[in-house]
Amino acid sequence: MHKIFLSVLLVAGTQVLFAQTSTVSSDSLFPKELVHFVPYKNNPVFTGTGTSTWDNQIRERGWILVENNSWNLWYTGYTNIDSIKYLGYATSPDGFTWTRYKDNPVHSSSWVEDMCVVKRNGIYYMFAEGKGDTAHMLKSTDKIHWTEQGNLDIRTTNGNPISKGPYGTPAVLKENEMFYLFYERDDSGIWLAASKDLKVWTNVQDEPVLKCGPETYDKYAVAMNQVIKYKGLYYGYYHASAFKDWREWSTNVAVSKDLIHWAKYVDNPIIGNNNSSGILVNDGKQYRLYTMHPEVNVYFPASK
Repeated sequence: MHKIFLSVLLVAGTQVLFAQTSTVSSDSLFPKELVHFVPYKNNPVFTGTGTSTWDNQIRERGWILVENNSWNLWYTGYTNIDSIKYLGYATSPDGFTWTRYKDNPVHSSSWVEDMCVVKRNGIYYMFAEGKGDTAHMLKSTDKIHWTEQGNLDIRTTNGNPISKGPYGTPAVLKENEMFYLFYERDDSGIWLAASKDLKVWTNVQDEPVLKCGPETYDKYAVAMNQVIKYKGLYYGYYHASAFKDWREWSTNVAVSKDLIHWAKYVDNPIIGNNNSSGILVNDGKQYRLYTMHPEVNVYFPASK
């Protein structure tokens, strides 16, 4: 039986759409393998060095891509909160033991954090947040050498540039030949834009598709980490804060039929205690959940 909170599900025939920022709990809408996780006993699996290196600390959303049984990790390294954020790269045979690339950082000419990577026609596209919370794109053919492509050109529904201000934490989902971009503006909400050419992104609507609150755990900040499609529905993993000063973050999930109307999981957060920026990675048998901030931890689907 569905538990409905704060707003009503809109039902049209057999298609279920969600009123924006509703909260639901249902085994059919939120399969346990996507929301119930237990930590790996040897966490963390990757951290900042804690020494006098460029990646003394790591932060925000890193990204993991598995190709041909090789695990690839991109991460943001820095020395202190005000320092330039550089891009690091590491590899692993299993997702547990990681080796830093010998010539790190792999990109230091522009600020890179909160990245995600999408592959298209043999080219890797990295969408990342730059200095001033501005989303930009980089390209690579080998996962190591990245070429800056400039800031993302995001337009409102009438074709005008979006208003000045931050637009960060880009999370991109590719479906067929269409790319969907989720981005936040000062973590006050999550917007959705679309593009066919990766040059111009047009808002699907000019209001957020996912807003802060009214739940306590995401009252003061929300930002999308990743959207996956699973059994016909979209699942958005997002980080959020219950604190006005953003001193602590959590990992949460919401579900959608159309990428616009989202229902938050009633038992959010799925991971707390400042373990955030969570993404799902398919290891060939199941999804693992990796939280990427302030260190990399891995979680497995709970057996019960």
